Amino acid sequence: MAEENTKANRGATAHQLNKVGRGRMRIGFVIMLAFLLVIAGKLVMIQGMDVGNMAEAAEHQRTVEQVLPAVRGKIVDANGKVLAESIMRYDITVSQVNSALFPKYDHYDTVSGTDVQYTRDEGLQQLADVLGMNFATVKKNATGTKNFNYIVRDVSPAVEAKVAALGVPGIYSEAVTKRVYPLGEVGGPIVGFLGADGKGLAGIEQTMNAKLTGTDGSRTYQMGKNGIIIPTAPVKTVPAVDGQTVKLTINEDIQYYAQQAAQQQKQQYSADWASITVLEAKTGKVIAIADSDSYDPNNPGASQTKNIGSRTVSSVVEPGSTDKIITASGVMQEGLFTPSSHFLVPPTLTIDGQTFDDSFVHGTEQRTLAGIIADSMNTGTVMAGSKLTMQQRYDYLRKFGVGQKTGIDLPGESPGILADWRNWDGRQRYTVLFGQGVAQTPLQTAFVFQTVANDGVRLPPQIIDSVTAADGKVDTVKQASGIKVISPKTAQQARDLLEGVVTMSHYNAIGIPGYRVGGKTGTSEAPADNGVGFDGYTSSFIGMAPMDDPQYVVAITVQRPKGSIYGVTQGATFNQVMGQVLRTFNVPPSTTPSVMPPKFYK
Repeated sequence: MAEENTKANRGATAHQLNKVGRGRMRIGFVIMLAFLLVIAGKLVMIQGMDVGNMAEAAEHQRTVEQVLPAVRGKIVDANGKVLAESIMRYDITVSQVNSALFPKYDHYDTVSGTDVQYTRDEGLQQLADVLGMNFATVKKNATGTKNFNYIVRDVSPAVEAKVAALGVPGIYSEAVTKRVYPLGEVGGPIVGFLGADGKGLAGIEQTMNAKLTGTDGSRTYQMGKNGIIIPTAPVKTVPAVDGQTVKLTINEDIQYYAQQAAQQQKQQYSADWASITVLEAKTGKVIAIADSDSYDPNNPGASQTKNIGSRTVSSVVEPGSTDKIITASGVMQEGLFTPSSHFLVPPTLTIDGQTFDDSFVHGTEQRTLAGIIADSMNTGTVMAGSKLTMQQRYDYLRKFGVGQKTGIDLPGESPGILADWRNWDGRQRYTVLFGQGVAQTPLQTAFVFQTVANDGVRLPPQIIDSVTAADGKVDTVKQASGIKVISPKTAQQARDLLEGVVTMSHYNAIGIPGYRVGGKTGTSEAPADNGVGFDGYTSSFIGMAPMDDPQYVVAITVQRPKGSIYGVTQGATFNQVMGQVLRTFNVPPSTTPSVMPPKFYK
């Protein structure tokens, strides 16, 4: 009986265990089914509902956007000669990762018309041959874990085309532009140069950077895993807009000639520097700005820092006697004197406790204003100029452009130095009448004479002739109206005084056959570089021609010439430069005789 009960219990227990097992299996099956349903649902969502997003992600992974660099605009002279331009060059680059994926690859051979298999080393050898490089160097640059590395930089478009034709996986090219200056040092300080970022750092490259800089374009394409462009995929191109061409008023031939002359003046007198400026009198156009020790924009680092930029617009010097024409114009404009007015000029002049003398010894002389200016007498200039009030003296200096920037489109221009007349000391109130106690750039002084040549109207300097956009549209710079400084009558009288310097003075170094010429010498002490006292002299001559109808102004400045100041002259250089200008522009010779006021009176 006990045994039967035991069997019965065992049977009941087994039945219960089987029941529990079957329940667990059902639960496991349900869980597995649910899991499979989740996976199936995810697959449905991926393959059906989310196709767009996945495709977009895949496309994004293989989309490449390449920058199409805009070409920087040219800088050309008045006749279209190229002073600066950008040429297309290429950098050959590599994805080391993509390159390593293809120990072997097929490349279509255009000669046989079949695919040819190459090893990676064979492809890199072909690349080295095209680039003219050592195989080991090419392989080293192409091997590693970088997605971007340079094989070589700055190759020609012809070489880049050969590289592309090789079809070596992982090898690419990037278009870049290189700035070149075909005429080298000719106009270097005017043209300027670029920095490593492609922006102008000096000259017109700097001031006209916005016009010269274009807008980059782009090319978007699809690239396969092998690093080769997918030919069937769409390519989106946004073309670049090239920079504008800036045309200058500079004449390259005159610029070269003037630079050679400036360098000769510096070397002849062992001077610190020399400057020659050529202006078109009736328009204010700058034909040449020539500085000694001009630098080559192709390699500006080879020049000293002090030679970067134009001293013609940035360096200030005391103009000396060239400013006497301002004083003479002022007293004539105010109706105080005429070129024939009489002055009894003593050997030395003392006024308000200040004594002045001249560069040559003389007794008491009966001089006209024309005679005073002809022989550049400080004594007579002070006698005449002292009739102007100090306010008038200051105002005429300002009207002629002293103490203010000319506004030329070149960087680093100095306004010069002109103290308010209320701050003039007992001597300065008189020295400003003959160009001392005031400082000007050579360009400012040149425009004093432009004003006289242009019937008393001072024009701002114009160095930009026009700007031409990439689509060919030309924007020509309009001539400014100018500022009336003195009347045409006074300007004519001032020109008579300047012509008298050439015809009546002991300074007989000026003369161009066939042309009436006028001008003025200038000599002043040069302030020491440390700001204490003076060190040497500044010598200059500024003239215009032809005097019956002045067309051009040539200004020459030499800083700290060595030797006796009385042996320094810019006469021969002026004759050469002005003569070249008159011939270049076919200016007709003078047809009227000069009518000069007397130098002395009886």
